[in-house]
Amino acid sequence: MFTVGVSTPPRPPAAPAWGDAGLVSGEAVELDVRAARIGSRVIALLLDVLVQLVLGLLLAALVGLILAALPYGVIDTAAERALLTVGLVLLLVGYPVFFERFNAGRTPGKAAVGLRVVSADGAPVGVRQSLTRALVGVAVEWPGLVLPLLSWVAGVTVMLTDARGRRLGDLVAGTLVVHTRTAMTWRPVPATVPPLVGWAYILDLSRLDAGLALATRQYLARCHLFAEPARSDLARRLWREVAAVTAPPPPPGLPEPTYLAAVLGERHRRARHRLAGERALAAVLWPQLGTAPNPTRPVEGRPDTGPPGVRPPVPAWPDPVEPRPPAPPWPDPVRPPVPPQTIPAGARPPVPAPHTTGPGALAPGPEQTSGRRW
Repeated sequence: MFTVGVSTPPRPPAAPAWGDAGLVSGEAVELDVRAARIGSRVIALLLDVLVQLVLGLLLAALVGLILAALPYGVIDTAAERALLTVGLVLLLVGYPVFFERFNAGRTPGKAAVGLRVVSADGAPVGVRQSLTRALVGVAVEWPGLVLPLLSWVAGVTVMLTDARGRRLGDLVAGTLVVHTRTAMTWRPVPATVPPLVGWAYILDLSRLDAGLALATRQYLARCHLFAEPARSDLARRLWREVAAVTAPPPPPGLPEPTYLAAVLGERHRRARHRLAGERALAAVLWPQLGTAPNPTRPVEGRPDTGPPGVRPPVPAWPDPVEPRPPAPPWPDPVRPPVPPQTIPAGARPPVPAPHTTGPGALAPGPEQTSGRRW
């Protein structure tokens, strides 16, 4: 009797199941949608409670102003209680129904957290469903008018035990709260395998546009989530497009995802090299844009007058100009001696010409400016 041992290859680790809402489209395709759990829903509820308090204060102030303008005795105690009841109904029931109907199933709190109310089949939520879940929530969940403590414990227990995190109002109305933001963890840029390093170094990537590079990047980051044969088929299609815009052809014998990783890794390496060159050139042309100087080390040519970590004071701009020495006095010209002249009787003596230069110069008189001559 022989015993044959059969070993099965280890199964790859399962990808995280983000799409756990169980929603299926009309084409029988399961949607990648996450169901909201108690943590995110409590945060959205707290935000909605804050918004309701603000709206309640504004509504109370508006009603108070209106009542103050009315004559005394028109509104009695019963009318005031009726107005208070109407206000509470508007805040607790009308608030979620209004926003879920006109804001695509999102109250302000749910929109801030990234949640949305939909039908159990994925359709948009209706007015009847919003009204039903709001009434059930006010009665037995929040604020819980019927047995508050017991209803709170029951509501939390239902949310924790339900597979899709639904509360009592969702179960009664046939609704579901889902996430509208997809959680995705990006992987680092793949490295080039050693057999393709030389080929990748001489690649011509001038025709590889950003759109195709982004599609390749997304495929390499999410290929572990795809199942065969869709994963290999998509890799072949992408490589066919990449190979059409790159040269020379790669060495044969390797799978398509390896070629895609080599092309993307080389493109990333060249981009880093180009960025480093641009930064070095900018540091040479504009040194002030480079690394900031160490404040604890004194700058050359400037005394360190402050404590460590404090920049010394900068002198005022512009620098003061040293005063110039006074100019030497203008030399007084020496007049030559005038020889004695004989003036005939009845004639006016000649007027000497004034100095036109030097510190003792005289301004021209009216006789000179008018052009007259004696």
